[in-house]
Amino acid sequence: MILNDRKIKILEAIINDYIQTAEPIGSRTIAKKYDLGISSATIRNEMSDLEELGFIVQPHTSAGRVPSDKGYRLYVDRLMHFRELTDEETEFLQTTIRNNISHIDYLMQQTAKALALLTNYTTVVSEPKSEKIKVKHVQLIPLDEKSIASVVVTDKNVIKNHVIALDSPPNINELNNISNFINKMLKEYTIYEIKDKIFGDDEIQNFPYKETLEKAIDTAIKTVKVKEDIHIYTSGVNNILDFPEFSDVVKAKNIFSALEEKQLLSDVICKNDGMNDNSIKIVIGNENYLEQLKDCSIIKTVYTFDDDSYGSIGIIGPTRMNYSQVVSILNGIVKNINIVIKAIKDG
Repeated sequence: MILNDRKIKILEAIINDYIQTAEPIGSRTIAKKYDLGISSATIRNEMSDLEELGFIVQPHTSAGRVPSDKGYRLYVDRLMHFRELTDEETEFLQTTIRNNISHIDYLMQQTAKALALLTNYTTVVSEPKSEKIKVKHVQLIPLDEKSIASVVVTDKNVIKNHVIALDSPPNINELNNISNFINKMLKEYTIYEIKDKIFGDDEIQNFPYKETLEKAIDTAIKTVKVKEDIHIYTSGVNNILDFPEFSDVVKAKNIFSALEEKQLLSDVICKNDGMNDNSIKIVIGNENYLEQLKDCSIIKTVYTFDDDSYGSIGIIGPTRMNYSQVVSILNGIVKNINIVIKAIKDG
Protein backbone atom coordinates (compact mmCIF):
# COMPACT_ATOMS: atom_id res chain seq x y z
CA MET A 1 0.00 0.00 0.00
CA ILE A 2 1.43 3.36 -1.08
CA LEU A 3 1.66 6.28 1.36
CA ASN A 4 0.67 8.94 -1.18
CA ASP A 5 0.46 12.72 -0.73
CA ARG A 6 -3.23 12.57 0.16
CA LYS A 7 -2.65 10.10 2.98
CA ILE A 8 0.25 12.22 4.24
CA LYS A 9 -1.91 15.37 4.31
CA ILE A 10 -4.64 13.53 6.23
CA LEU A 11 -2.11 12.12 8.69
CA GLU A 12 -0.63 15.59 9.19
CA ALA A 13 -4.12 17.00 9.84
CA ILE A 14 -4.84 14.27 12.40
CA ILE A 15 -1.57 14.88 14.23
CA ASN A 16 -1.88 18.67 14.26
CA ASP A 17 -5.47 18.46 15.50
CA TYR A 18 -4.69 15.90 18.19
CA ILE A 19 -1.74 17.93 19.47
CA GLN A 20 -4.12 20.84 20.00
CA THR A 21 -7.23 19.09 21.31
CA ALA A 22 -6.20 15.69 22.76
CA GLU A 23 -9.46 14.41 21.20
CA PRO A 24 -9.76 11.63 18.58
CA ILE A 25 -10.62 13.05 15.19
CA GLY A 26 -13.01 11.64 12.56
CA SER A 27 -13.31 12.07 8.81
CA ARG A 28 -16.15 14.62 9.03
CA THR A 29 -14.16 16.87 11.34
CA ILE A 30 -11.14 16.72 9.04
CA ALA A 31 -13.32 17.59 6.03
CA LYS A 32 -14.80 20.60 7.86
CA LYS A 33 -11.65 21.95 9.51
CA TYR A 34 -9.05 21.28 6.83
CA ASP A 35 -9.39 22.34 3.21
CA LEU A 36 -8.13 19.14 1.60
CA GLY A 37 -10.49 19.28 -1.41
CA ILE A 38 -11.87 15.76 -0.84
CA SER A 39 -15.07 14.35 0.66
CA SER A 40 -15.40 12.90 4.14
CA ALA A 41 -16.05 9.49 2.54
CA THR A 42 -12.71 9.64 0.74
CA ILE A 43 -11.01 10.80 3.94
CA ARG A 44 -12.61 7.89 5.79
CA ASN A 45 -11.21 5.39 3.24
CA GLU A 46 -7.74 6.95 3.47
CA MET A 47 -7.91 6.85 7.27
CA SER A 48 -8.73 3.16 7.07
CA ASP A 49 -5.56 2.66 5.01
CA LEU A 50 -3.51 4.73 7.45
CA GLU A 51 -4.80 2.58 10.29
CA GLU A 52 -3.91 -0.58 8.40
CA LEU A 53 -0.40 0.84 7.85
CA GLY A 54 -0.06 1.49 11.59
CA PHE A 55 0.15 5.31 11.45
CA ILE A 56 -3.11 5.93 13.36
CA VAL A 57 -5.14 3.90 15.85
CA GLN A 58 -8.70 3.83 17.16
CA PRO A 59 -8.80 4.38 20.92
CA HIS A 60 -11.41 2.20 22.63
CA THR A 61 -14.85 2.62 21.03
CA SER A 62 -14.29 6.17 19.74
CA ALA A 63 -15.33 6.85 16.17
CA GLY A 64 -12.25 9.01 15.73
CA ARG A 65 -8.57 8.15 15.34
CA VAL A 66 -5.37 9.28 17.03
CA PRO A 67 -1.75 9.09 15.85
CA SER A 68 0.37 6.09 16.78
CA ASP A 69 4.04 6.25 17.75
CA LYS A 70 4.79 5.24 14.15
CA GLY A 71 2.69 8.16 12.91
CA TYR A 72 4.52 10.62 15.15
CA ARG A 73 7.85 9.24 13.96
CA LEU A 74 6.91 9.88 10.33
CA TYR A 75 5.73 13.35 11.34
CA VAL A 76 8.93 14.44 13.09
CA ASP A 77 11.17 12.88 10.43
CA ARG A 78 9.36 14.13 7.30
CA LEU A 79 6.45 16.48 7.96
CA MET A 80 7.31 18.75 10.86
CA HIS A 81 7.72 22.44 10.01
CA PHE A 82 10.35 24.37 11.92
CA ARG A 83 9.65 27.91 12.99
CA GLU A 84 11.56 30.86 14.33
CA LEU A 85 11.03 31.91 17.92
CA THR A 86 8.60 34.76 18.42
CA ASP A 87 9.95 38.09 19.66
CA GLU A 88 8.32 37.42 23.04
CA GLU A 89 9.96 34.00 23.36
CA THR A 90 13.34 35.36 22.37
CA GLU A 91 13.09 38.23 24.85
CA PHE A 92 11.99 35.85 27.62
CA LEU A 93 14.95 33.53 27.01
CA GLN A 94 17.44 36.36 26.92
CA THR A 95 16.06 37.96 30.06
CA THR A 96 15.84 34.73 32.03
CA ILE A 97 19.06 33.05 30.90
CA ARG A 98 21.49 35.92 30.45
CA ASN A 99 20.79 38.16 33.44
CA ASN A 100 22.82 37.97 36.64
CA ILE A 101 24.27 34.51 35.99
CA SER A 102 27.83 34.02 37.19
CA HIS A 103 28.22 30.26 37.48
CA ILE A 104 27.06 27.06 35.80
CA ASP A 105 24.85 25.75 38.62
CA TYR A 106 22.60 28.81 38.51
CA LEU A 107 22.58 28.78 34.71
CA MET A 108 21.26 25.20 34.71
CA GLN A 109 18.53 26.04 37.24
CA GLN A 110 17.37 29.05 35.24
CA THR A 111 17.46 27.09 31.99
CA ALA A 112 15.22 24.36 33.41
CA LYS A 113 12.75 26.95 34.74
CA ALA A 114 12.67 28.92 31.48
CA LEU A 115 11.99 25.81 29.39
CA ALA A 116 9.22 24.60 31.71
CA LEU A 117 7.51 28.00 31.55
CA LEU A 118 7.80 28.30 27.77
CA THR A 119 6.77 24.75 26.84
CA ASN A 120 4.49 23.76 29.76
CA TYR A 121 6.27 20.39 29.78
CA THR A 122 8.70 18.85 32.25
CA THR A 123 12.34 19.85 31.74
CA VAL A 124 15.60 18.22 32.76
CA VAL A 125 19.00 19.92 32.47
CA SER A 126 22.37 18.42 33.40
CA GLU A 127 25.51 20.21 34.42
CA PRO A 128 28.56 19.82 32.12
CA LYS A 129 30.17 16.39 32.11
CA SER A 130 33.86 16.01 31.44
CA GLU A 131 36.50 13.32 31.54
CA LYS A 132 39.18 15.88 32.36
CA ILE A 133 37.98 17.96 35.29
CA LYS A 134 40.59 19.96 37.19
CA VAL A 135 40.36 21.77 40.51
CA LYS A 136 40.93 25.50 40.07
CA HIS A 137 40.31 26.86 43.56
CA VAL A 138 39.56 25.68 47.09
CA GLN A 139 38.19 27.84 49.88
CA LEU A 140 37.73 26.62 53.47
CA ILE A 141 35.06 28.33 55.58
CA PRO A 142 34.21 27.86 59.27
CA LEU A 143 30.76 26.42 60.01
CA ASP A 144 30.55 25.56 63.69
CA GLU A 145 32.61 24.13 66.55
CA LYS A 146 32.96 20.72 64.89
CA SER A 147 32.94 21.35 61.14
CA ILE A 148 34.08 23.50 58.24
CA ALA A 149 32.90 23.87 54.65
CA SER A 150 35.10 23.21 51.66
CA VAL A 151 34.06 25.10 48.51
CA VAL A 152 35.68 23.54 45.46
CA VAL A 153 35.67 25.33 42.09
CA THR A 154 36.67 23.37 38.96
CA ASP A 155 38.12 24.66 35.72
CA LYS A 156 34.59 24.34 34.31
CA ASN A 157 33.37 26.83 36.95
CA VAL A 158 31.32 24.06 38.55
CA ILE A 159 31.06 24.76 42.30
CA LYS A 160 30.75 21.94 44.85
CA ASN A 161 30.31 22.35 48.59
CA HIS A 162 31.47 19.75 51.12
CA VAL A 163 31.17 19.62 54.91
CA ILE A 164 34.30 18.42 56.75
CA ALA A 165 33.93 17.18 60.32
CA LEU A 166 36.84 18.05 62.63
CA ASP A 167 37.35 17.68 66.38
CA SER A 168 38.97 21.10 66.65
CA PRO A 169 38.60 23.19 63.46
CA PRO A 170 41.15 25.94 62.74
CA ASN A 171 39.98 29.53 62.98
CA ILE A 172 39.14 31.62 59.94
CA ASN A 173 42.67 33.02 59.52
CA GLU A 174 44.20 29.57 59.69
CA LEU A 175 41.62 28.25 57.22
CA ASN A 176 42.55 31.06 54.85
CA ASN A 177 46.21 30.07 55.17
CA ILE A 178 45.39 26.45 54.35
CA SER A 179 43.23 27.54 51.39
CA ASN A 180 46.00 29.81 50.09
CA PHE A 181 48.52 27.00 50.44
CA ILE A 182 46.37 24.59 48.40
CA ASN A 183 45.61 27.21 45.74
CA LYS A 184 49.28 28.10 45.41
CA MET A 185 50.11 24.43 44.81
CA LEU A 186 47.26 24.09 42.29
CA LYS A 187 49.12 26.49 40.02
CA GLU A 188 51.87 23.88 39.63
CA TYR A 189 50.28 20.52 40.38
CA THR A 190 47.04 18.62 39.88
CA ILE A 191 45.00 17.79 42.96
CA TYR A 192 46.18 14.16 42.69
CA GLU A 193 49.82 15.25 42.65
CA ILE A 194 49.23 17.37 45.75
CA LYS A 195 47.74 14.32 47.45
CA ASP A 196 50.89 12.32 46.65
CA LYS A 197 53.08 15.11 47.99
CA ILE A 198 51.35 15.00 51.36
CA PHE A 199 53.06 11.69 52.01
CA GLY A 200 56.48 12.60 50.65
CA ASP A 201 57.20 16.30 50.93
CA ASP A 202 58.88 17.60 54.08
CA GLU A 203 57.23 21.03 53.72
CA ILE A 204 53.79 19.46 53.80
CA GLN A 205 54.72 16.92 56.46
CA ASN A 206 55.51 19.80 58.80
CA PHE A 207 52.49 21.86 57.76
CA PRO A 208 50.27 22.89 60.70
CA TYR A 209 46.72 21.49 60.66
CA LYS A 210 47.79 18.64 58.40
CA GLU A 211 44.56 16.72 59.10
CA THR A 212 42.50 19.64 57.81
CA LEU A 213 44.76 19.93 54.77
CA GLU A 214 44.40 16.23 53.97
CA LYS A 215 40.60 16.27 54.31
CA ALA A 216 40.33 19.41 52.18
CA ILE A 217 42.35 17.75 49.43
CA ASP A 218 40.26 14.58 49.71
CA THR A 219 37.05 16.56 49.17
CA ALA A 220 38.59 18.25 46.13
CA ILE A 221 39.56 14.86 44.71
CA LYS A 222 36.02 13.64 45.36
CA THR A 223 34.71 16.53 43.26
CA VAL A 224 36.70 15.54 40.17
CA LYS A 225 36.54 11.79 40.67
CA VAL A 226 32.79 11.13 40.67
CA LYS A 227 32.12 11.56 36.96
CA GLU A 228 28.98 9.45 36.90
CA ASP A 229 27.20 11.47 39.56
CA ILE A 230 26.18 14.32 37.27
CA HIS A 231 23.85 16.78 38.94
CA ILE A 232 20.60 17.36 37.10
CA TYR A 233 18.00 20.07 37.51
CA THR A 234 14.30 19.50 36.89
CA SER A 235 11.42 21.93 36.57
CA GLY A 236 7.75 21.72 35.70
CA VAL A 237 7.33 18.18 37.04
CA ASN A 238 3.69 18.85 37.93
CA ASN A 239 3.01 20.05 34.38
CA ILE A 240 2.42 16.39 33.53
CA LEU A 241 -0.86 16.57 35.46
CA ASP A 242 -2.19 19.23 33.07
CA PHE A 243 -2.55 16.73 30.24
CA PRO A 244 -5.74 14.62 30.06
CA GLU A 245 -3.85 11.50 28.93
CA PHE A 246 -2.19 11.44 32.35
CA SER A 247 -5.39 11.77 34.37
CA ASP A 248 -5.10 8.01 34.81
CA VAL A 249 -3.54 7.57 38.25
CA VAL A 250 -1.38 4.60 37.23
CA LYS A 251 0.11 6.41 34.22
CA ALA A 252 0.83 9.52 36.26
CA LYS A 253 2.38 7.47 39.07
CA ASN A 254 4.69 5.68 36.62
CA ILE A 255 5.95 8.96 35.20
CA PHE A 256 6.47 10.56 38.60
CA SER A 257 8.42 7.51 39.77
CA ALA A 258 10.75 7.89 36.78
CA LEU A 259 11.19 11.61 37.44
CA GLU A 260 12.09 10.89 41.06
CA GLU A 261 14.81 8.40 40.09
CA LYS A 262 17.59 10.88 39.41
CA GLN A 263 20.06 8.26 38.19
CA LEU A 264 17.55 6.76 35.73
CA LEU A 265 16.63 10.23 34.54
CA SER A 266 20.29 11.13 34.15
CA ASP A 267 20.87 7.97 32.10
CA VAL A 268 17.99 8.87 29.78
CA ILE A 269 18.80 12.55 29.29
CA CYS A 270 22.60 12.40 29.41
CA LYS A 271 23.00 9.46 27.05
CA ASN A 272 24.79 11.13 24.17
CA ASP A 273 23.47 8.89 21.34
CA GLY A 274 26.18 10.27 19.06
CA MET A 275 24.79 13.78 19.39
CA ASN A 276 26.87 16.89 18.90
CA ASP A 277 26.27 20.56 19.65
CA ASN A 278 22.96 21.87 18.25
CA SER A 279 21.68 18.42 17.20
CA ILE A 280 18.22 17.34 18.34
CA LYS A 281 17.18 13.82 19.34
CA ILE A 282 13.49 12.89 19.53
CA VAL A 283 12.46 9.68 21.33
CA ILE A 284 8.78 8.79 20.95
CA GLY A 285 6.64 6.60 23.20
CA ASN A 286 7.68 2.98 22.96
CA GLU A 287 11.12 4.01 21.69
CA ASN A 288 11.88 4.86 25.34
CA TYR A 289 13.71 2.02 27.03
CA LEU A 290 12.27 3.03 30.42
CA GLU A 291 8.88 1.38 30.87
CA GLN A 292 7.66 4.31 33.00
CA LEU A 293 8.09 6.70 30.06
CA LYS A 294 6.37 4.63 27.34
CA ASP A 295 3.51 7.15 27.23
CA CYS A 296 5.89 10.09 26.81
CA SER A 297 8.15 11.62 24.23
CA ILE A 298 11.55 13.09 25.03
CA ILE A 299 13.21 15.79 22.97
CA LYS A 300 16.81 16.48 23.95
CA THR A 301 19.89 18.32 22.83
CA VAL A 302 23.40 18.95 24.11
CA TYR A 303 25.36 22.10 24.82
CA THR A 304 29.14 22.23 24.90
CA PHE A 305 31.15 23.83 27.66
CA ASP A 306 34.52 23.33 26.02
CA ASP A 307 36.36 20.76 23.91
CA ASP A 308 35.96 17.90 26.36
CA SER A 309 32.76 18.57 28.29
CA TYR A 310 29.08 18.80 27.46
CA GLY A 311 25.73 18.95 29.19
CA SER A 312 22.26 17.76 28.19
CA ILE A 313 18.85 19.39 28.03
CA GLY A 314 15.67 17.33 27.79
CA ILE A 315 11.95 18.05 27.49
CA ILE A 316 9.49 15.35 28.59
CA GLY A 317 5.84 15.47 27.61
CA PRO A 318 3.00 13.41 26.15
CA THR A 319 3.52 11.79 22.75
CA ARG A 320 1.19 14.44 21.30
CA MET A 321 3.57 17.19 22.42
CA ASN A 322 4.10 20.17 20.15
CA TYR A 323 7.32 18.89 18.58
CA SER A 324 7.87 21.89 16.31
CA GLN A 325 7.55 24.37 19.16
CA VAL A 326 9.87 22.42 21.46
CA VAL A 327 12.57 21.97 18.82
CA SER A 328 12.49 25.70 18.05
CA ILE A 329 12.74 26.63 21.74
CA LEU A 330 15.57 24.16 22.35
CA ASN A 331 17.54 25.63 19.46
CA GLY A 332 16.94 29.11 20.84
CA ILE A 333 17.95 28.25 24.38
CA VAL A 334 21.20 26.57 23.30
CA LYS A 335 22.21 29.78 21.51
CA ASN A 336 21.59 31.77 24.70
CA ILE A 337 23.39 29.23 26.88
CA ASN A 338 26.44 29.38 24.62
CA ILE A 339 26.58 33.16 25.07
CA VAL A 340 26.34 32.89 28.87
CA ILE A 341 28.91 30.08 29.05
CA LYS A 342 31.39 32.19 27.08
CA ALA A 343 30.82 35.09 29.50
CA ILE A 344 31.32 32.80 32.53
CA LYS A 345 34.53 31.37 31.11
CA ASP A 346 35.88 34.79 30.08
CA GLY A 347 34.98 36.19 33.49
